[in-house]
Amino acid sequence: MTLTAPQTQSPMIIAYLINQYPKVSHSFIRREITALEAKGIQVARFSLRSCSSELVDEADKIEFEKTRVVLGSGMIGLLLSLIRVAVTRPKQFLQSLWLTLKLGWRSDRGVLRHFAYLAEACVLLGWFLDLGVTHVHAHFGTNSTTVAMLCQTLGGPPYSFTVHGPEEFEQVKALSLVEKVERAAFVVTVSSYGKSQLYRWCKQQQWSKIHVVHCGVDDGFFTLPSVAVPTKPQLVCVGRLCEAKGQLLLLEAMGQLAADDLQFKLVLVGDGSLRTEIETLVVQLGLQEQVEILGWASNSEVRQHILASQVMVLASFAEGLPVVIMEALALGRPVISTYVAGIPELVEPGVCGWLVPPGSVEALKLAIRAALESPTEKLEAMGRAGALRVAQQHDAFVEASKLAMLFQSTTDLLPSQVASNMLVRDVGYTGSI
Repeated sequence: MTLTAPQTQSPMIIAYLINQYPKVSHSFIRREITALEAKGIQVARFSLRSCSSELVDEADKIEFEKTRVVLGSGMIGLLLSLIRVAVTRPKQFLQSLWLTLKLGWRSDRGVLRHFAYLAEACVLLGWFLDLGVTHVHAHFGTNSTTVAMLCQTLGGPPYSFTVHGPEEFEQVKALSLVEKVERAAFVVTVSSYGKSQLYRWCKQQQWSKIHVVHCGVDDGFFTLPSVAVPTKPQLVCVGRLCEAKGQLLLLEAMGQLAADDLQFKLVLVGDGSLRTEIETLVVQLGLQEQVEILGWASNSEVRQHILASQVMVLASFAEGLPVVIMEALALGRPVISTYVAGIPELVEPGVCGWLVPPGSVEALKLAIRAALESPTEKLEAMGRAGALRVAQQHDAFVEASKLAMLFQSTTDLLPSQVASNMLVRDVGYTGSI
């Protein structure tokens, strides 16, 4: 049987490819997909690996049922796909094999791991051909984009990807980020800062394919009735418990404020590798009565914790542009954060929050004191200003419209530039594994 590429009149089918999806911290991807589907674009969801056991949000559990997991094929399925493509597409397979070796030599993950990525690409090739996928969009310029690039080299659809940072910018050469940009139909970043980092590494000839499309929040935030800032001096920090999020430094600042007899409560929402160290530091600083660690929470629970607090604080050392900052501002709560990456593009000091140099306990302590000593009227005014900024810059539906236009421009090129790549010339390959 011979498969051919989708005809010009076929509907646009976009495959979303993520390393782990859905995931607790990836609600912004779900919102993006929902907004695209609301615009009439058909989206097929693919995840390389599953993290279903960690899901706490009902919406994520429903999303998981719509998602096809590559490693769910098992070792035998991966191996059979690899052999099938090698036999039916020898020339394209050899090209992909050479690319796999080149990527593996550059990477800190090694060649063997990249052979696994090639096998994953072979599985996806069959699935994409079965569905008539016209374009693949990966989130994060890490292994998901590596697999999308290898799949294209095997004769699959063109790909694009969203760069979030900070990991991509810290490992540009190890991730072969420049080559991924050069081979992509287009590239998305979530902030002007991210765009500048790609400009820094890529040749100027590639700049025109780099676009800013913000992550966003949906109507669930914009249409909520306004909730007054509580009078109780409470702060909330939402995020993975890890070094990069700065919770250890945040606790140091809170310890100094407690020593000054300032009254407060700090709620940490999230979990991660640093939880034991954070719990130990809470005890060492004598903050058991002031600090509560909740673990992961559903989206609705996170929303309630933000609304129950006066201010959201995120003392990160490395970021892209955290979605939780958008969520807090959209809910009318000022934000304390750091001058890192894209954060200053959204949080304006004195208008909707406070920004401090990353790593400075003293500056963080002063900002938190200023926030807790501010009258609620001032905090509410800052919250309203922040909500307006989010509505103007981070509406998920508006941002999805930008993506839809990029997908359409790429799909319009399919008949002349891509169809020959997607043509299955080898009799016997059905695309089904």
